[in-house]
Amino acid sequence: MTAAEIKEAIVDILSDIAPDEDLSGLKEDVPFRDQLELDSMDFLDIVMELRKRYRLQIPEQDYPELASMNQTVTYLEPLMKDL
Repeated sequence: MTAAEIKEAIVDILSDIAPDEDLSGLKEDVPFRDQLELDSMDFLDIVMELRKRYRLQIPEQDYPELASMNQTVTYLEPLMKDL
């Protein structure tokens, strides 16, 4: 997957988890929690969706790497390059 495809996948997951949020103005360098009404369970839902949709295993110690869109894409790009 390319960086653009990963961003699209993350926006799709976010729209499923937080359907009432407007994701059109999502800033790529600002943490998701600072922009959206996400709690820790919502964040875990993101991780679980990545596991379910793409069979990715993300260790708990790496969760901070998924804080913002830029960080998430940087972290996921090598893991998803062959998907």
